[in-house]
Amino acid sequence: MNKSLVFLAQTDTTAGLLSRDKRRLNEIKGREADQKVIRAVCDLATLKTFVRVPIAHRNRVRRAKKTSFIYPNGEALRLIFGDHGSFFETIKWAYSTSANRNKEPFDEEWARAQADAIVTDRRGLFESAPSKMYRLGKMRAKKVR
Repeated sequence: MNKSLVFLAQTDTTAGLLSRDKRRLNEIKGREADQKVIRAVCDLATLKTFVRVPIAHRNRVRRAKKTSFIYPNGEALRLIFGDHGSFFETIKWAYSTSANRNKEPFDEEWARAQADAIVTDRRGLFESAPSKMYRLGKMRAKKVR
C-alpha cells in the first residue's frame, strides 16, 4: 500500500479519512503537522505491535466497541469491528480521523475531494457520534471523551 494514499470510508463510528501518513491527514484537516492522530488496527496481534496493554485493561480493550484508548506510551489506538473490518484486514492499520475540516461538521463533498480513494459499503457515508476515548494507566482508566 502506498503510504501517502488517503481513503474516505465509513468507520464503525463516523465517516473518516484513513491513511498511513498522519502528516497528510493533519494537512488536509488544517491542523498542526505533528498533532497526534488515532491509529485504527484490524486485530489484537497488530495492536500489540504498537503498544503494551496494561494487564488490568486487557479484557476492556478486547471487548470494547466504538472505543479508542490512549495507552501509557501516549499512542491512541482503536480496535476495529464491524462492516469495514474486511477493508482493514487488507491494510492492517491506518491513522484515522473524522472526514471533516477541523472543528466543523461533516461535508461529504469536501471529504470526497480530499480522498484519493473512496471505500463504501451498504451503509454509505454519514456523520455520527465519535468514539468514546479512555486514557489507560496501570490500574485505572479515565474517560477523555
